[in-house]
Parts: sequence; structure tokens; C-alpha cells
Amino acid sequence: MINGSKIFITNGSAEMSAGATVQAVTGENGGKKEFTTILVEKDTPGFAQRTMHRKMMWRGSDTAELFFGECRVPVSQTLGERGQGSRIMLSTLDGGRLSIAAMGLGLARGAYEMALQYARDRKQFGQPIVKFQAIAFKLADMATRIEHARNTLYTACWMKDQGMDYTAEAAMSKLYCSRIAGEVVDEAVQIHGGYGLMKDYAVERFYRDQRLLEIGEGTSEILQLVISRKIGC
Repeated sequence: MINGSKIFITNGSAEMSAGATVQAVTGENGGKKEFTTILVEKDTPGFAQRTMHRKMMWRGSDTAELFFGECRVPVSQTLGERGQGSRIMLSTLDGGRLSIAAMGLGLARGAYEMALQYARDRKQFGQPIVKFQAIAFKLADMATRIEHARNTLYTACWMKDQGMDYTAEAAMSKLYCSRIAGEVVDEAVQIHGGYGLMKDYAVERFYRDQRLLEIGEGTSEILQLVISRKIGC
């Protein structure tokens, strides 16, 4: 029997969702809580999904709160072995963090390209603003940060493909790429000036969308904890 709730679940209430993969406390082992991963199907009595609205960003992405009220599921719906829930979930998180890092890299690249094009088109004092050193240096720094983020992410992806332990590298990639996305899109808005604050320009949406990247699949603070433990702190 499962009781409890969980909030901020992507695709949690989407029609295509067949249910939820739940990590639940199933007892104690040596004084420590035992976690087991259980598959809960959509039509299970006591299982409810509520769509969350009024988000600042990612409004096209389904986000839900899940409720479990005396949900009874058969033992056959256990995923993996009893007590292995944390290991299963953490291995899934490593891959998910690479996905968020890739989103950050793509967002940074998109914001940079928008800013570069705008700077080429926008003219002040008889010339494109891209010719002004203050703007050119911003774009140079943005391009450099993006390249560093790309190398960090690609290294982690290569390690995953090689079957190596990439937990630290996945955390580093997600932490770094999400931060770089924030720095780059902030500069992109600055280059756009007042237009960067208007919904007529996509960079305004990029500015909002980036913020989730530092929270989803583990906050930046949690990632710092993961990295610090991996390096022996």
C-alpha cells in the first residue's frame, strides 16, 4: 500500500502517461530506511494526478502533482529488487542530467545566435552595434563560454557511452551548462536592450526558460553536493 504525494512531475498528468515510477519507503534495514521502486499504473485505485498551471516558463510542458491514497499494487510491479530503489533512481538521474545540460547548451547557443544577429541588424551612429567593442566583447565571451560548456557535456556523454562512471561528470555538465545558459541569455537580453524585455522577441522567453534548468533534475546546490562527495570532500 502506497500513501503520500509528489509535486513537480513532468508529464505526470499527460494523457500519454501510463502511470508513475515511484520510489517508496518499504521498511528499514540496519536502522536506515529501505527504498524500493514500484510501478503504479494510471488506473490504480487511490492514485490521482493534478495538472499544475500558471508556470513562469515551460507552459507547453505538462507538470503535475501526484497523490497516493492507500494505493494497492501487486508485488509483480516492483522494478528491480526490493531495497534497490535509490540506486535505480540515481542511475536514471545521471542520464537525465545530461539531457538538462544539453538543453542548457542549446538554449545558450540559441540566445547567442539571436544576440549576434540582432547586433548585426541594429544600427546606432551609422553602423551596426556589433562593431562597438562593448558589444563585440560580450559576444566573444558568450562564444567562449558556450564552447567550454559543449566540451564539458560531450566529455560526460562520451564517458556514458564507454560504460564509465560518469556521475560526477553528469553533475558537472548539468551545473555548468545551466549556469552558462543563464549568463549567456542574460547578456543576450542586454544586447537587445528594451526589445529584450518584449514578448515579440524570443530572447525574452529564453530568459524565463533558462531558470528551470538550475532547478530540474537536481538543484545546483544538490549537484555541488554530489560533485563534492565524488572528489572526496
